[in-house]
Amino acid sequence: MSAVLPPAPGREPQPHPLRYLALFALLSMSMGVAVGVTKIATALHALSLGAGPAQLGLISSGGMVGMLVMALPIGFMVDHVGARRLFVIGSVLAGAVFALQSQAQSPWFLLGTGSVVGFLMPLRFVSLNSEFFAQIRALGTGKASWSRAAHMSGMFLIGPALGALLAHRLGFATTWVLVALSYGLTALLALRVMGGPTRRPAAPRAPSPRGRARAVARELVQLLRDPALRRVNLVDFISQGATLYTTTFIVVLALHDFALDAAQASGLVTAWGAAFIGMLFCGGLLVAPLGERRSLWLGMAVVVAGLLMLGTARGTGGLWAGVLLQGLGAGLMQVVNINRIAQVGARLGQGRVSGLNLLVGPLGGLLGGSLGGWMGQRWGLQPVFFAFVPGYLLLALLQRTTE
Repeated sequence: MSAVLPPAPGREPQPHPLRYLALFALLSMSMGVAVGVTKIATALHALSLGAGPAQLGLISSGGMVGMLVMALPIGFMVDHVGARRLFVIGSVLAGAVFALQSQAQSPWFLLGTGSVVGFLMPLRFVSLNSEFFAQIRALGTGKASWSRAAHMSGMFLIGPALGALLAHRLGFATTWVLVALSYGLTALLALRVMGGPTRRPAAPRAPSPRGRARAVARELVQLLRDPALRRVNLVDFISQGATLYTTTFIVVLALHDFALDAAQASGLVTAWGAAFIGMLFCGGLLVAPLGERRSLWLGMAVVVAGLLMLGTARGTGGLWAGVLLQGLGAGLMQVVNINRIAQVGARLGQGRVSGLNLLVGPLGGLLGGSLGGWMGQRWGLQPVFFAFVPGYLLLALLQRTTE
C-alpha cells in the first residue's frame, strides 16, 4: 500500500489511507445517524399529529419513490459533474427541507417533505458510494466495508436512540432544526474528504437533448449487458429482499407467535444489525485467506442456515440463532460484493454503477417486503423464510457456472 492515495487525473491528492478512511467513516456514520434520527423522529412526530397506520405506511415509504427515480440519473451525473459537488448540493437542499419540516402541523405535511427529501437523497448516497468505491483499491479489501459498517452503525444503533431522546427532550421543531444543521455539517466535511471532479476532454460540440438521451440510453444498455455487473446487482437484490422481510416481520412473528414482549421482539432486529455490522468490520479477515468466491459461498450458506432455522424455529432460541446467522452471512456477502462493485465501477464508471446498484437493491427490498407480507398473510409469516432459499441457491449456481 502506498503512503498516499494516488490521485486520479484532475483530483486533489487524498490524505494518508488510514486518515482518509477515518474521515470517510466519520462522514458515513454522520449520514447514518441522520437517517436513524429521521426515521424515528418522523414516526413519533406523525403519531403526535394523529397519523393512523395507513398514513404511517405512506410516510415511511414516501421517500422510496424519489430514491428509485433519481438513483440512476444521479449516477450518470456523478461521472460528469463530480461526486463532491453533487453531495454538497444534495446536503444543502435536504437540510433546507428538514428546516421547513420543523413547521409541520399535519401528517400530510410530513409526507410531502419526506417525499421531496427522497428525490434529494441520491445526490448524497450515490456520490458517497462513488467516491468510496474509487478509493477501495488503495484502502485494501479488509477495510473496504468499514465505511458501510460505520453508516449502518449510525443508522441502526445510534440514530434511533438519539432521535427518540431528542424528540422527547427538545421537541420535534428543535429536532428537525438539528437534523438540518447536521446536513450542513456533512456538506462541510465532504469538502475535506471528497476529491474534485475528474477532468474530461471537452466535447467539440454540445449534443442536443435528444442526442444526450440517446447517449444515456446506449450507456445504460452497455451497463445491463455486463455480466459481472448483473451478478453483483443480483446479489444485492436477493439479499435486500430477504433482509427487509426479516427485519420487518421478525418483530410481528415474535410478538404474535412466540409471545415475546416489545423489547424482546425489537431486540431480535438489533441482534441482526449487530451481527451484520460486526461482520462488515471483521469480514475482511475471512475474505483474505478464503478468497472472494469461497467467502461468498460461505456467506450464502450461513444465510440459508439462518433462514431455515427461522422457518423451523419452535422456541425463542431458534429465532435468536436464525437472525444472528442471517446477519453474519449477509454481512460476509456484503464485504465481497462491495469489493466487486468497486472493481466493476473501475471499468464502467463508479457513478453509473453506484446509481444502478442503489436502484436495484431497494427494488429487491420492496419486493421482499411487499410480496413476503402478502404471502405471510395467506400462509403465515414463518413459512415465508423458506421462500427466500431458492434465490440464494440461484446465486450459488451462478457463481459456480460463471467464474
